[in-house]
Amino acid sequence: MARLSQKKNKHSASRFSVSTRKRIRTFLLLTVLLGTLVVGFYLYTEWRHYQRVLNTRFPEFGIAMPAHHSIHGIDVSRYQRYISWPAVSSMEVLGIKLGFCFIKATRGTGHVDPQFNRNWRKSKQAGMVRGAYHFFTPTQSGAEQARHFLRTVSLAPGDLPPVLDIEVAGGVSPDRLRKEVLLWLTTVEKATGIRPLLYTNVGFYRRYLGRSFDQYPLWVAHYYQRGQPSISRGWAFWQHSDVGRVNGIEGPVDFNVFNGDSTAFRRILIP
Repeated sequence: MARLSQKKNKHSASRFSVSTRKRIRTFLLLTVLLGTLVVGFYLYTEWRHYQRVLNTRFPEFGIAMPAHHSIHGIDVSRYQRYISWPAVSSMEVLGIKLGFCFIKATRGTGHVDPQFNRNWRKSKQAGMVRGAYHFFTPTQSGAEQARHFLRTVSLAPGDLPPVLDIEVAGGVSPDRLRKEVLLWLTTVEKATGIRPLLYTNVGFYRRYLGRSFDQYPLWVAHYYQRGQPSISRGWAFWQHSDVGRVNGIEGPVDFNVFNGDSTAFRRILIP
């Protein structure tokens, strides 16, 4: 009787294990199929978006351009998604072309913009002068953020200087903010031998930075102003609009100008 009971138990266990294995295989197969469908749908939507980008054309830039400046450019990040850089570089309206671009590279101590590597490579291939910027997180170490930027970005001769984008205080004190910002700037300058640019808006510069950073070239944001930004110190670049239109980019784009002629522009580039 005991042997018969043992045989029944073994038979039941065998049937149970076979049934379990079938359910597991079915579950895994359905998971793979679902994953394949999700990835396929994502790739299809991205392909459709890129096809639209390739055919995105505008008759003009769609904003008032400060025509008294001769060197114009844009800045981009993941929000512009895929960009057709040849279309960007070839667009010309009333003699104005876009000659440079600032590209978001990193944020904080670990984030890399998902479009950075592609934008960094493709913009140069299209003949654009490129620059990389880091979005500063005030609650994290300035030195660690600088090292993250340096690990991510490989600067080359002809590139624009590295840029620190600081536009939020994050609840930290002005003294601590200035300390960490300075750590980022000095760490990058020591590693590269290049003095970084500082990006911010007029109000933030006045409230948090001021004279402590007057020695750094400034890229200032001040939208919809006539002629120039309303700031008393000198500036190198001016972000004058956030709603420009460019061939090869579906949505609105930030527009910038350089404060100088072509000779001054060449001097600011990495030798």
